[in-house]
Order: sequence, then structure tokens, then C-alpha cells
Amino acid sequence: MTPEPRLPPAGVRPSSGLGPLGRRLFAAFAVVALASVALLTGAALIGTDLGLSSARQADRQRAADRVATAAADAYRAADGWMSADLSASRSLASGAGAELTVRDADDETVSVGSGSSSADEEERGMPGSGRGRHGQGMGSGPGASAPVVVDGQTVGSVTLVFSAGSGSAGRSVAWGWVAAAALGALALALAVSWFVTRRLAAPVVRVAASARALAAGDRTARARIDAPGELGDLARAFDAMADDVTRAERARHHLAADIAHELRTPLAALQAGLEELRDGYAEPAPERLAALHDQTLRLGRVVGDLGELADAESARLSLHLAEVDLAAVVRAAVADHDAELRTAGLTVTARTDCAPLPVRADADRLHQALGNLLGNTAHHCRPGDAVTVTTSATPGEALVEVADTGPGIPADELPHVFDRLWRGSRARASGGSGIGLAVVRELVTAHGGTVTAASGPDGGTVMTLRLPRADSLRPGARPEARATPGIASQANTPRGI
Repeated sequence: MTPEPRLPPAGVRPSSGLGPLGRRLFAAFAVVALASVALLTGAALIGTDLGLSSARQADRQRAADRVATAAADAYRAADGWMSADLSASRSLASGAGAELTVRDADDETVSVGSGSSSADEEERGMPGSGRGRHGQGMGSGPGASAPVVVDGQTVGSVTLVFSAGSGSAGRSVAWGWVAAAALGALALALAVSWFVTRRLAAPVVRVAASARALAAGDRTARARIDAPGELGDLARAFDAMADDVTRAERARHHLAADIAHELRTPLAALQAGLEELRDGYAEPAPERLAALHDQTLRLGRVVGDLGELADAESARLSLHLAEVDLAAVVRAAVADHDAELRTAGLTVTARTDCAPLPVRADADRLHQALGNLLGNTAHHCRPGDAVTVTTSATPGEALVEVADTGPGIPADELPHVFDRLWRGSRARASGGSGIGLAVVRELVTAHGGTVTAASGPDGGTVMTLRLPRADSLRPGARPEARATPGIASQANTPRGI
């Protein structure tokens, strides 16, 4: 199956260029490649030249040794240089492409030439023997010398002088191959540099383009890049951030709409009632004024709940932590709300007789969170229901459970009970603001704990609050408060009914 081509993110125009970063990277790679190839080419040329020179010098020296051996044989056969036949030596020198000079033990020249015999030299007036009859030889160029040894005694020496251009053909061939290899290596290095630059720069260019599109208002802009290593991490982090920004904006819009809805109802009722009184359509009877007063109380309660939620969200910055007994805080909260619970017709049972549960927390904030849980229970349970508050402990956590036998929470509403301004069907019927449990979640999270809700199919709800125990922390350590979920995570974080 042929995979579908990946389309560029919405609002992002595909870029065919490398961008400034890509151009700089490619320039850097190209400079490194050029410098490396130039250095290696120079080293190869120098090394090749030295190697060829060394090999040619070794060949010249071997030729000189062979000529010296032939001259020694001629000296031994003639018992001296005067009548020695040096034709064999001259033939060897001629075959090696060199001019031969033979000197005796006193460094006097015996013979100079490269290919003519002694008879030829005598016919031209240049006998093959005699001292001081010839110059120092002809030609210029590299040379090699070897001693002429007869019966262990040095009786003279031979010198071969080669032409200056000998061996240039080998150098030309070697240098041609080195130059071709250098060009090939340079082309390969530039191609690899271009490929690597594209692989490195393209994701960055794509992320930058997506960021510009997101900043311009396109909330669907995503990089969607499958790149290796840190570049892939960067692209995925950007996409996750863009998702968070989108969720945050959506949640902010919902929050503004919910707040407007909560404030609109009492304000509309107040406005209508006051207009009736102003226009004389209604008498300012105590019942009418009481109804308007109730609307102002409702309006004040909503504003107060919103302020309480804002305080709870910033509680992590203002906690006064100390080691407190969670069981004692629970008993105090139950005692303070006992009258409210009993007025609602509920039977209250507190099971806090266990050993002290030390936690490092702000006692007032914990009291507030527990009070909101108990108040939420009193508000939504039916007369005759039972409420049980239990404290317990695990090796690392202190637990508080507030269980009731009320009508419970529908399964589809259970994940949202801690959402800001979210109200279930029963909460809407009873006029709840949807803020109380959101405050609980914020306060508990600020202490590094968690709060969860569970409800069975037959009714009944259990709110469980978990806090890290003080004796499970390192001496003198503060509990690590979990990051309070902000607006960006409102769409997925539980809050309250």
C-alpha cells in the first residue's frame, strides 16, 4: 500500500530553502570539507613524491652497485685500471640511462662515457685508461655512487649521473590519480554536507514556520515532523505546546462563557425587578424586595466562589506549611460542619480514632478543602442519607475518605466532577455554582496530593483525599507540590459539581 503524502500543516507554506541557519551550516560543512580535502591532497602529493623519489634513488643505487661490481671484475682481470675493459660497466650504465664516471683510489678519473668501448675512445684519441685524461663527466641530474672493491680493498669508485627528467612520468601518473581522488572526495563531502544540512535545518525551518503561523492566529498549525533525536523531540514538544495553547484558549472561552452565564441570570432578575419598581409596575413589598435580595446574594456567592477558586489556584505560592495531624484537622472540620450536615437530615459518623497522621501542610487550607467536601455532601445528599468520614494511612500517604449513601454521580459525569464551573444534572437543579470541588482539587494539588471521586451504580459517592505523610519525607524536606493544572489543562482535568 502506497503511503499518502504528508501535507504541510495548515497555515504553513512549505519552504524549499535552507534558511539562514541551514546556509550557515552548509557553509561551515563546506569549509571543513574543503580544508580536509586540501590537507589530505597536499599530504598525499608530498608523500607520493617522497615515496617515488626514495624508490628511484634506491633503483639508482642498485644500478651503481651493479656497475661497481662489473668494474671490479674488469680491474681484477686486467690487474689494474690501465688495461681494464670497462665496456660491461658502460653497458650497464647505458641501460640504466646514466653517464658513467670511473675513478681510481686516488680520485683520478679513469673513464667517462655511456655506451662506447675503449677501442672507440682510443680511435677518437680518448683511451680507455690513464689518469687525468678526461674531465669529471657529462650531464647533470640525480646521481649515485658505489665503491669498487677487489679482494676486500677499495681500488676506486663509480658514479652514475642520471638525466634530470628521469621518473617524471611516474610522478605525473601519481599526481593525476591523487587529483582525481581529491575531486571525488570533495564532491562526496559537499553532497553529504548538503544532505546533513537539509536534515538538520528543515525541521527547524518547519517548526519556525509553524510557530509564526500559530502566533498569527492559526490554531491548527503543527510541525508534524518525524525527525531523529533532539530535532524530533523539539517538533513533538512544539506540537504538544500548540495543543496545550489551543486547549487553553478553548477552555478560556468556555470559562468566560460560564462566568457570563452564571452572572447573567441574577443580574437579569435584578434588572427586571428594579425596572418594575422604578416604573411603578410593582409595589416595593417585602416579598418582592426579599426576592431581589436573594438575587444579590446569589450574585455575591458566585463572585465569592470565583474569588475563592482564584485564591485556591494560587495557594501553592502562599502555603504556610507545618507538621500537622491530619486526623485532628478532619475532626475539627467535621465538628464545624456537623450542624449543617444534621440540618440537611444526614447522619454523620467520623472514624478518626487511629494514630496521629502527620502531614506537612497548611492546616487552614486543608480545613477549607475538607469543609468544601462536607458542604458539597450536605448540598447534594437526601435527608436520611449517611455520611462517613474515615482517616487511614499507607506507608507513604495519609488518606481521608468522605463517603455518603446519596444518589451518587452518573458514570458519564464522574470524570468532570472537579471541572471549574461544571455542574452535573443534580447540581444544576439545586443551583450549585460548580466551583466547590474545583477549589478542593486546587488546594489538595498545592499540597502535593490528589483527590478522586468514585460512585457505584446503585448510588453512593466516595471522595478520597491523599496527602504525602510527613514521616515519609526526608528530614527537613518540604512536600513536592505538583504543578497546579492551569487553564491549558482545564479540558482534561477533573474539577467539581
